Amino acid sequence: MKTPRFAFPLFLTGSAMLSAGPIFVRVADVGVLQSAFWRLALAVPLLYVLARAMEREAPLLPPRGSVLWLFLAGFFFAADLAAWHLGIVRTELANAALLGNAAAFLFPIWGYLVARRWPTPVAALALALAAVGIGMLMGDSASVSGGHLFGDLLCFIAAVFYTGYLVVMGRARGGLSAMATLAPVTLAGAICLLPVALIAPGNVWPQDWTPVILLALGSQVVGQGLIIYALPHLTPLASGVGLLIQPVFAALLGYLWFEEILSVTDLAGIAILFVAILLVRRPSAAQPPVEKRVPPGGGAVTPPGEAPSA
Repeated sequence: MKTPRFAFPLFLTGSAMLSAGPIFVRVADVGVLQSAFWRLALAVPLLYVLARAMEREAPLLPPRGSVLWLFLAGFFFAADLAAWHLGIVRTELANAALLGNAAAFLFPIWGYLVARRWPTPVAALALALAAVGIGMLMGDSASVSGGHLFGDLLCFIAAVFYTGYLVVMGRARGGLSAMATLAPVTLAGAICLLPVALIAPGNVWPQDWTPVILLALGSQVVGQGLIIYALPHLTPLASGVGLLIQPVFAALLGYLWFEEILSVTDLAGIAILFVAILLVRRPSAAQPPVEKRVPPGGGAVTPPGEAPSA
């Protein structure tokens, strides 16, 4: 089965949808951990409905062999949201964007470690440009200070958990569709966050449901749904750099919504990030082909780090 033609654009679209998440977290009238819980809890029934609508034979309960992996993915995602939501209110937004998007580099590094290969020159150039671009986009407003060091650390920890979530989702999905995978993972994440939401400071029940509903629909159903659909068809390099579309759209939203000024440095950083995104889709950015081993029972073994084709 060939890789879907629009897998990477759909991944970018899903990643872009996540950029509005911090806005809804800040305007919601519940605590930051409670908003993380509602993001998942409100998305669960819709994800199950979509799973059955898109695939009538989609199981309501996942296969027994996938349960542990699905729950582990849900735990990683819940931990990512908890650390991220706590971090964004304890540091500057620019710092949160810089450190929270460290998964864009951690995920490709994981791929190269698993493959036991160095990146190709084009891949290394794409990663370098991505680092320069994100630094230029957020560097003007980011700062190093002991006052928000804890918040910075939380945002970086969130990126580590999100990297773990992306890694585990590849194992958890198995033969399930994207929605049939994301639904139980989201349910597991909501279960993990429920006791935290009940004991953490802040309102639990929203008076205005609009922000948390939009957070659930935009970030979890559409954003994560598209990312999980496209993830098996992309290399860790393409997926990681593709995540950097989030700070680009966050900067554009700040310009359109809050009338924040985009400097020449910001615009240059956005342009460089787009160049990096274009580079990761070039064939020369992929790992050089290696001879595929044929096990005694037949069938080729895909080398680690390569994107699966189905």
